[in-house]
Amino acid sequence: MSGGLRVQQDMEKEWETLRAWKERVGQELDRVVAFWMEHSHDQEHGGFFTCLGRDGQVYDNLKYVWLQGRQVWMYCRLYRKFQRFRRSELLDSAKAGGEFLLRYARVAPPDKKCAFVLTQSGLPVKVQRTIFSECFYTMAMNELWRVTGEERYQNEAVEMMDQIIHWVREDSSGLGRPQLPGAPAAESMAVPMMLLNLVEQLGEADEELAGKYAELGDWCAQRILQHVQRDGQAVLENVSEDGKELSGCLGRHQNPGHALEAGWFLLRHALRKGNPELRAHVIEKFLLLSFHSGWDPEHGGLFYFQDADNLCPTQLEWDMKLWWPHSEAMIAFLMGYSDSGDPALLHLFYQVAEYTFRQFRDPEYGEWFGYLNREGKVALTIKGGPFKGCFHVPRCLAMCEEMLGALLSRLASAPAPTCSLPAVPAR
Repeated sequence: MSGGLRVQQDMEKEWETLRAWKERVGQELDRVVAFWMEHSHDQEHGGFFTCLGRDGQVYDNLKYVWLQGRQVWMYCRLYRKFQRFRRSELLDSAKAGGEFLLRYARVAPPDKKCAFVLTQSGLPVKVQRTIFSECFYTMAMNELWRVTGEERYQNEAVEMMDQIIHWVREDSSGLGRPQLPGAPAAESMAVPMMLLNLVEQLGEADEELAGKYAELGDWCAQRILQHVQRDGQAVLENVSEDGKELSGCLGRHQNPGHALEAGWFLLRHALRKGNPELRAHVIEKFLLLSFHSGWDPEHGGLFYFQDADNLCPTQLEWDMKLWWPHSEAMIAFLMGYSDSGDPALLHLFYQVAEYTFRQFRDPEYGEWFGYLNREGKVALTIKGGPFKGCFHVPRCLAMCEEMLGALLSRLASAPAPTCSLPAVPAR
């Protein structure tokens, strides 16, 4: 067999594999969205139930503001990006969720602090002294504006974004978090990660806001990158405010899923900046290093938490396999391959996707289990709760479907190779 024919056959095989995964991912997205549309909508008060059992039965009617904002964002994004989801019932549900947030999310209007959890009718139950309820509120409002054109949603998004920036970079006292003398001055990777995501969200196809937040995006990227420690051999979840490793369990703490998620946020940033050197660094440290240290060689899947010195983590759930790190890994490796053309990244996507579909997917009732033990057996049968809602799974599936479609289009238009399989060109 000639070299050219062998390469052509390899390309055809790759095409079929990509096409099969696109179809598989798209079908799963339809099933997941159908689950949430059938079981989570509160027709009486608006908003969404997220505490759902395996079959979708509501086991608690509390409403978590993170998850309310995420579901509004997810519905709007699907409505905007996918023709088959451009359905009135999806948009109407998103608007009902958005109006619920506008009426009830903030604890003491006109102050901007949002509750963490509300009663079914919208009374505040608990507040977290972090920025994350407000961040997902901002994402929801911006996407609602994009699909409805109603400026009041965008005004809410921009005003809340400015408040979040003030809390993070100027004065955090409004979060209500006391400054205790024994607490280390630590920075979690989650804060600059979330802000970088908001920079992309608000700046999409909006030159004015993209310019307004450009410096913030660079600041966030720099803050995330300083979590690469130990001469580039570890990505640590927490560092000191001046970018140094902290002592004790806090300093050694690693979260492979977070590192992978930060990785694809940074890949998006590198693409916007036109910075291939940053892309290569991110792929090496946040994708490959985090994956190879975080993958369970015995049972497969990503550990939830790790200790950088291979000591036993203090978190009881450290060796569990959770839905969201695997969702983030699928996005990260497919995005890394789309941007760089490195076939090793595509094979890692296949590895993670096969494990994820095999272990987390529920073929009987739909959606994914969220919590597996180390061996990959279902530990909790719930489909939603205080932290799992209509977000990580459908976001992963939607983004992967889009990226797989783009890859197939590029392969279809590429000239036939004459000697070796070329890397897919960067976008």
